[in-house]
Order: sequence, then C-alpha cells, then structure tokens
Amino acid sequence: MKLSLLIITAFLSLTLAPTWSAEPANPPPVPLKSDSKEWRFYPAAREAGKARVLLIGDSIMNAYRHRVSAALKNRATVDVWLTPITIKSPELYDDLRTVLEQGPYDVVHFNIGLHEWMKGYIPEGQYEPLLRAYVKTIQAHAGHATLIWASTTQMTVKGQPTALDPDNNPRIVERNGIAARVMQEVGITVNDLYTLMGDKLALGKGDKYHWTPEGSAVHADAVTASIGAALEKRSPASTTISAPR
Repeated sequence: MKLSLLIITAFLSLTLAPTWSAEPANPPPVPLKSDSKEWRFYPAAREAGKARVLLIGDSIMNAYRHRVSAALKNRATVDVWLTPITIKSPELYDDLRTVLEQGPYDVVHFNIGLHEWMKGYIPEGQYEPLLRAYVKTIQAHAGHATLIWASTTQMTVKGQPTALDPDNNPRIVERNGIAARVMQEVGITVNDLYTLMGDKLALGKGDKYHWTPEGSAVHADAVTASIGAALEKRSPASTTISAPR
C-alpha cells in the first residue's frame, strides 16, 4: 500500500507540476533562407536582468563579435547574425524580419556592404534606394531598439595592407558617404569604423579586406563603446530586461 501511494504521489507531482520553465540555456536554431555553413544566426542565452543586443554583419564583424560579447557580458547578451548577403539579395528582407523577430532588442548594431563592392554589382544610382529600403525594414521590425550603423572598412591592395585599392576603395568611400547622409536623415548613429582605421592600415591582414587580431580588437573596442553609450542613454523603462518566461 505504501509503495502504491508513493507511485501515485510521484505521478501527480509530475503531471501537475507548473508548465513554465526558464529561458533555455541554448536557444533553438533559427533557420534562414541564406544559411550556409558558418553564415547563420547565433542566438545568445538570455540572462535575467541583462539588456539584449544584436550584431548584424559579415566576416569583419565575425572577427570582433566574441570580444564585444565578452566586453558586454555584465550588461547585455549579444545575438549575432553573420551574413554574406547584400542589399540586393532576394532573401534579405525575409531573413532580416526573421532575425529581428528574435527580439525585442535594446541595441542593433548593423552593417551591410563588403560583399557588394564589385563594380557593376549594384546598378548605377541604385545603392541609395536599396540602402533606404534596408534601413526602413530594420526600423519597422526592430521595435524601440537603438540603431547603430557601422561604416564599411577599407579595401587595400593585396599584399600591401597600407595601400588603398585605387580601383575599388573609392566605391567604399562613396557608399559610406551615402550611408552617413541617409543615417543622419533618419536619426541613426554612425559608428565610423572606416575613419577609425584610416591611420591603422598596417593592422590589415594583407588579403584586401580583413584585419589582424589587433585590428579586430580596435573594431571591438569601438563597437563596445558605441553600444555601451547607447545602453547608457536608454531609460530603464525603454530597456528590454531578459527574464525567464
């Protein structure tokens, strides 16, 4: 009889237990149309009492994202969308909406640009309208997040990291200028990584695009500072505090 009572009690304790649970330590993957190998969305485990940050970018961002996450670990959790797609990619908007739906976020630090540098890839006169559409989509789906645009960094001559690519870097400069004007018009802060690295080209890897660990550390410090400043400006009422749900 005692054994039967113990079995019944155990059964009831399991079936009548509360159904809520804490936020999973490892959030489930978020499938995107543009997923391929390492190019995907990397969700961070949510932690009670911390703000939420989203980084959007390509391989340049990939090199500094871990440092940023570590530097912000006492204040925020950092989700990452590592993507090679461009502002004319057909899957961009569906993927962008899906990623932003993983919020709400307090800060979204974003860039798009390195993978569209080739001459003629973006038709003449189309970069600005495409960029505006991209930004409009972020604004429409990012809720009350503070948005920060990161300018695209330099393209250099292969094997000569201190020499700017005379054919392609002017296009980076032109598009950064367009982006700066657009962001100013819509009230988005610019984290000018291009200007930051202007006197630090020796920290380039020499492959035309990427940076040494020391160069990426400079990026990480600037990104951490810009996100930290944005978090400081947000009032407690407007900050998303992660908590069990």
